Amino acid sequence: SLSPSRGGGAGAAMAAAGAPSGGAGRSKVAPSVDFDHSCSDSVEYLTLNFGPFETVHRWRRLPPCDEFVGARRSKHTVVAYRDAIYVFGGDNGKTMLNDLLRFDVKDCSWCRAFTTGTPPAPRYHHSAVVHGSSMFVFGGYTGDIYSNSNLKNKNDLFEYKFATGQWTEWKTEGRLPVARSAHGATVYSDKLWIFAGYDGNARLNDMWTIGLQDRELTCWEEIEQSGEIPPSCCNFPVAVCKDKMFVFSGQMWTIKSCDIHILLDYSKPNAQSNALLHVSCLSWTRIPTEHLLRGSPPPPQRRYGHTMVAFDRHLYVFGGAADNTLPNELHCYDVDSQTWEVIQPSPDSEVSHPEVAERVSAPEEAPSLPSEERGLKKSRDVFGLDFGITAVKQPPTTDSELPSGRLFHAAAVISDAMYIFGGTVDNNIRSGEMYRFQFSCYPKCTLHEDYGRLWENRQFSDLEFVLGEKEERVRGHAAIVTARCKWLRKKIIQARERLKQANEGQAVCQKDGIGGNVKLCRLQPLLEVPIREAEAQPFEVLMQFLYTDKIKYPRKGHVQDVLLIMDVYKLALNFKLSRLEQLCLQYIEASVDLQNVLIVCENANKLQLDQLKEHCLNFVVKESHFNQVIMMKEFEHLSSSLIVEIVRRKQQPPVRMHSDQPLDIGTSLIQDMKAYLEGAGIEFCDIILLLDGHPRPAHKAILAARSSYFEAMFRSFMPEDGQVNISIGEMVPSKQAFESMLRYIYYGEVNMPPEDSLYLFAAPYYYGFSNNRLQAYCKQNLEMNVTVENVLQILEAADKTQALDMKRHCLHIIVHQFTKVSKLPNLRSLSQPLLLDIIESLANHISDKQCAELGSDI
Repeated sequence: SLSPSRGGGAGAAMAAAGAPSGGAGRSKVAPSVDFDHSCSDSVEYLTLNFGPFETVHRWRRLPPCDEFVGARRSKHTVVAYRDAIYVFGGDNGKTMLNDLLRFDVKDCSWCRAFTTGTPPAPRYHHSAVVHGSSMFVFGGYTGDIYSNSNLKNKNDLFEYKFATGQWTEWKTEGRLPVARSAHGATVYSDKLWIFAGYDGNARLNDMWTIGLQDRELTCWEEIEQSGEIPPSCCNFPVAVCKDKMFVFSGQMWTIKSCDIHILLDYSKPNAQSNALLHVSCLSWTRIPTEHLLRGSPPPPQRRYGHTMVAFDRHLYVFGGAADNTLPNELHCYDVDSQTWEVIQPSPDSEVSHPEVAERVSAPEEAPSLPSEERGLKKSRDVFGLDFGITAVKQPPTTDSELPSGRLFHAAAVISDAMYIFGGTVDNNIRSGEMYRFQFSCYPKCTLHEDYGRLWENRQFSDLEFVLGEKEERVRGHAAIVTARCKWLRKKIIQARERLKQANEGQAVCQKDGIGGNVKLCRLQPLLEVPIREAEAQPFEVLMQFLYTDKIKYPRKGHVQDVLLIMDVYKLALNFKLSRLEQLCLQYIEASVDLQNVLIVCENANKLQLDQLKEHCLNFVVKESHFNQVIMMKEFEHLSSSLIVEIVRRKQQPPVRMHSDQPLDIGTSLIQDMKAYLEGAGIEFCDIILLLDGHPRPAHKAILAARSSYFEAMFRSFMPEDGQVNISIGEMVPSKQAFESMLRYIYYGEVNMPPEDSLYLFAAPYYYGFSNNRLQAYCKQNLEMNVTVENVLQILEAADKTQALDMKRHCLHIIVHQFTKVSKLPNLRSLSQPLLLDIIESLANHISDKQCAELGSDI
């Protein structure tokens, strides 16, 4: 791990563990960084052991499986054990397979795995998991697909011992799960868990488990599930992440059943869910995602035949068939924040095909499916099952490329990389390719959580909004509110002007002596800002959005909560907060049901929310809703004008108009805080940060929200002159590095030159950031991005920060690339001690003759 630590005046030590591995495609991956709260604030020097590191988010094409080793295939399984990938079964387009292949990830070599005993019969759509030193294979579809004979599902369980190569079939007493294929399987708490699949006649959604520690004393047990159980489906992946089991998407019958659609509306763009199952009660819980904004990255399309693996706090979804396409984007789901994003591959992951998503041009060209996989509907649910608490940058290689779209492939994780093998690609071709994807394991961004805590505790509040006729009061922070909402910013400026006039010319904004025209906004405590257009409850929800970019998820469908969000929506329209408008609209439309539609419609009519009113009217006049709605007692109490509109809408639906205008999704918290730091917030600055005597205006509330160092300072010993000297321990960072740190504080930006990373490596400890995300990025930046072009700047930073091994690393590059380095314009501007260090290093590493030849340059 990598962290400064106490010890004998030496200060901090930073080392990347592990040794370089050998062979083609060998690489060492930077380990994750542990945050050590006991470390010393003052870091005297840093050490960093360099080696070959793999670029994060980089796809690499590895050697494919040769035909003499094993056939190309799909519908197989892949498991990881130690430093090898094991491939079992599947089909090659003509026959089913039961061979076992082994891929060594260090040597990048293929071979047939050693086996003894009787292996499982040839099969596909089975499952395979690893427990201890064994692989367990369950179920699947067997028979002769060429002659279409003896085709049947299985419920047998086989064990393969990696140490001896022995295949053994487990025979157990008692009930067995119904034979099945295309099911999901995982291992948790020394048990194999089987969920859903296809039994030859129908889709399943049952769950079974069996202990894997002692086959003589174990038996299958059916799990009695409860809650919002995922619908019957097949061809879906299962992954365990943070003690939760997740199921995403899959296939199901095209049955128009209300039961299915109560769980999930597949017609909605963001229709998906997560569910958790606590082992104590074994109850599924669907985690809604209506809080996702339409402007944020969308979830993956509904699909089947895809893979999903877990790493760190993320789930990674790749491939599958999605609405007649074979997409090859890599989708990432953050289990903590419940948000999706599309992972952008590193620049040296070259695209193997010009199209990102390959369209299957005609039905006859689509990958053929066995009879049990036809006539199905794809689901895009995510369900989770909670088990309870329990270097120098490498140049791109010629074989770096993205995998093409595919389905029925398989994936596994070794260390911090994902390996994908095989599958069916376009035109029903089986693949024998192996790809590697390098994960990143940076700690999550805490920007929204940090600002959210500032809102919850209201510490350092300098505003008090006076709301509505009741004059209810809500506190806030000028720095956040003025950064996010122009309408409220105008109100705050007006309140400041009134206060200034009321104090008979006493300056509210006084000129600071340092920095010439830099002004500090000296707001009096709790500046009163009247807002007659808002009541307290919806205004507090709006304020929560300003601080966090989201609102707490209310009780879906509950009338009072829907009406509250409608009031928030009205405020969002008045205050011109487009992003909040979309968030509220999305929640309300998802919450409208038969029980509340009339109340929502009447309230939308009263508040003149035309878009919501249209949604409710269209909901009412649907064939499946209309008769039920008009028989309700609430219908009798509607205003006559609304009743007339409903009747007319039923008789003559309006022509739907499609607008070509792009949807205004507004600006995000990150975008607003970026603009605020870059100048939009200058008139609301209330603190001066001094860097080596040079002033930099800033905002107390933002600094305190993101840094426990500033929070403690402003709470306990706020400087009277409003000025704070900036250092990191005993070291003063460069101006450029300090600006990089401010960008991180204000809006979570981590991109910076490598030399800035040296200055800021210890900043998370000294300034008390919520986690070590900044340091993890600094470390990766230093390991990956030292080049001839920036080596002199990094050498200067390493010398100033006493990062001794970084300094040695830079000198090593300078010595071996001195012909190029000598032509850099900033070589002559180095200090004399650094020039002497370069000369000494040259003298120690080159011959006298070479030294003489380079004498003029030196």
